[in-house]
Amino acid sequence: MVAISIIIIILAVLLGLVVLAQNPKGGGLAAGFTGAQQIGGVQRTADFMEKATWTLVTALMVLCLVSASLQNTTVVGDNLDAPITLDEAPNVNSVVAPTDSASVTIPVPEQ
Repeated sequence: MVAISIIIIILAVLLGLVVLAQNPKGGGLAAGFTGAQQIGGVQRTADFMEKATWTLVTALMVLCLVSASLQNTTVVGDNLDAPITLDEAPNVNSVVAPTDSASVTIPVPEQ
């Protein structure tokens, strides 16, 4: 489970780097190779970046689904719906007076 989480983090970082390397108008890294258009490096770089993006997105999605399916569905110690019970019966013969530093118990005279 930990290995899948580490791979997901690595893929997410790589995907972020690949997306940031692309130009929003389609140039991306290919914009730096404007003089090499005769060689065809511009088109190949854009194709590689697009294929890398789709591959990383697909791998990230599959690993996230695998990770979610492998998670343990039983939750231990989840008592949000359990009723609140007191360990001791409250002392009805004393009153708690609020103070600035701590609460002080003052005995109430019986009537």
